[in-house]
Amino acid sequence: MKVLFSPSEAKSSIAYAAKIDKNSFCFPELYDKRLYIVKIYIDFLQKTSVENLKKFFGLKNESECIKYRDTDLLNSATSKVIERYSGVAYNYLDYPSLRKDAKDWIDKNTIIFSNLFGPLKADDLIPLYKYKQNSTINGFKPELFYKEHFSTSIDSYLKDDVIVDLRASFYEKFYKIKQPYITLKFIKNSKVVSHWAKAYRGLVLRYLAMNKVNSIKDFESINFQNLKITEILERGYKKEYIFEICT
Repeated sequence: MKVLFSPSEAKSSIAYAAKIDKNSFCFPELYDKRLYIVKIYIDFLQKTSVENLKKFFGLKNESECIKYRDTDLLNSATSKVIERYSGVAYNYLDYPSLRKDAKDWIDKNTIIFSNLFGPLKADDLIPLYKYKQNSTINGFKPELFYKEHFSTSIDSYLKDDVIVDLRASFYEKFYKIKQPYITLKFIKNSKVVSHWAKAYRGLVLRYLAMNKVNSIKDFESINFQNLKITEILERGYKKEYIFEICT
């Protein structure tokens, strides 16, 4: 089984590994493509105004913008991707509290789509950075670049595996799934949950890892706390599970 997951704008400052090189990432043969984007990003930060940085980062604090602008990404210490992100989904996943076998399952089976670094395995290594979702670099859209250059490699990596797509819709722009896959929708009081869907995606990933799920049968047999499957819809490659939130 492979899980596709979103990053978060909130990040931990944890740093314990060496600076990035091609061995920091999955698909090392495409390292130059990642580096191309990172260098465009660095050049943009150095040449744009602080006011533009505020918009690009989604920040109001000038000194914080300058801190991110002046960070030497190519020479900064790194941490595992799964430990770098610290938003709502990652809080509910609570990776640090998992047993080693569950952590290993996540490290092996989860692909996270970074706005800056592209598709990453959970145990890839990245530095602390800032990039507001949907920001462009002088009109340049990294998500489209990554889709063009990484899709073939992702296709090969996912081939014939069970896929659970837990991405927010924006991150579908990085990669289009071309084989059968599972996706989830969360309903409470007959309404689709939007913001808090992040929390439930994190919880679902936690349960997948704890149960080391490898098949649709395994997935359907999980007793998700406070979640109940009420409907399963199939259209094309997509098999959508509708979960009722029972709290």
